[in-house]
Order: sequence, then C-alpha cells, then structure tokens
Amino acid sequence: MSDLKDSDIIEGRNPVIEALKSGRSIKIIYIAAGSRGKTVDYIKSLAQSRGISVQEIERVQLDKHSTTGAHQGVVAYVAPYTYAQIEDILAAAAQKHQDPFVLLLDGITDPHNMGAIIRTAECMGAHGIIIPKDRSIGITPAVVKASAGAVEYIPIAAVTNMAQTVERLKKDGLWIMGADMRGRPCRSMDLKGPIGLIIGSEGSGIRRLVKEKCDVLLSIPMSGHIASLNASVAAGMLMYEISIRCEA
Repeated sequence: MSDLKDSDIIEGRNPVIEALKSGRSIKIIYIAAGSRGKTVDYIKSLAQSRGISVQEIERVQLDKHSTTGAHQGVVAYVAPYTYAQIEDILAAAAQKHQDPFVLLLDGITDPHNMGAIIRTAECMGAHGIIIPKDRSIGITPAVVKASAGAVEYIPIAAVTNMAQTVERLKKDGLWIMGADMRGRPCRSMDLKGPIGLIIGSEGSGIRRLVKEKCDVLLSIPMSGHIASLNASVAAGMLMYEISIRCEA
C-alpha cells in the first residue's frame, strides 16, 4: 500500500470505466471477489488491454479502501487529478472553432452538486469549468463518482481569485453571466457568443465581489410555489438554455 499513498481513488463501475477509456494513469483496480456480469467483464477487458493490474479481494477489504461507501464493488487507485489552466479551457474551444462556453462555480461545497454540475457541463458541451481553490470542494472521490466519470473529459481549473479570473475572461472576450434569483429572465437574453456562466454556492449564491463583475445577472422563470432551485438543477437548466441557443 505504500506506493499508493500519493494516489487518488476512483470508486464505482462507470467512473472506473471512464477513467480506463480516457487513458487516465491507473495503478491498480480492486474488484470485490465474486463480482460477475458484463460491466465487470468489460472493466477487466479494458484493464487487460492497458496492462493494468486487477485484483479480486473480499468485499470487507474493499470497503476499507472506499471513502464514499458506494463503490459498487470496484475501486481504482489512479494518479492524482491534474487541474487544467484557463488557457487549456480557451484552447479547447478554439480547437473546435467554437465560442468559449465556460462554467465558473463560486463556492460549491456539496460533492453531489459538484459532480452533477460537472456531468451536465460535459453533456452540454461546456469547454471547461473553473473553481476557486478555497471555499469549494475539489475533485474528490465523491465528486468523481457523482460525475459518473465526466471529470475525465472536461478540463477543470482551480484559481486563487475568482474575481480576478472573471476580469481576465472578460478581457478574453467572454460575456459574464451570473445566476441570481433577482436577475433578468434567461429566456429574454441573447445567450449566444463567448459566455462565462457563474453559479454561486448552495446557501448564499455568488459572492458580492464576484457578482459586481458580472455583465448581467440571469434568473430562471418559475411558476411553482417553491422560490428557489438546487444549485446543480439551476446550473443544468441555464446550461441547457445556452446550449440550445448556440445550436440555433
């Protein structure tokens, strides 16, 4: 185990499969003894094709490796997650000859929200995600699992100062939009062109200094009795609106 101390852990069948498919450096995969089925066979086949060791161990032992408690009988030790640079995100858009679509998460602390947002961002064609180094959850095993492996396919940058990052993106030509209940209805806005979408924390939203630097604040029109949405749900709805407008 000593050579695994500096490793990250990926738990769950789909996250491990995506790590294998993406080419992530994997040191070893543990599978619960007696696990059978097409998914387990597929994991073993992918690992064998890459020369990665797969070991079957008793489930009680596998539980000791897990930090999420929901490993689905599969745990992989991988090289530590490598955060991207903002330049990498903008380059990803340029390579596709597309206007940049960047998601900025200002203080998301719940791993399930973070994972769900990453998963949706990857599905909706965002070119990258930016998170603060402090006051935010990073790419933990729980986040990786909640993202269903999407962390392997979308660049994520961690920055020291979110307000300064917003200013930098504006200089790069991005129109910065912040999600806020008191903002303008998103359906009344032109959501085309280079966009940076800011989603605030689950409790207090976008921080004041960051909000002040937004070009516009967006709200989601609602007609029900509940006045607010979960951060990952709101992010998903706004990303979808931006995605379909860009395709139109």
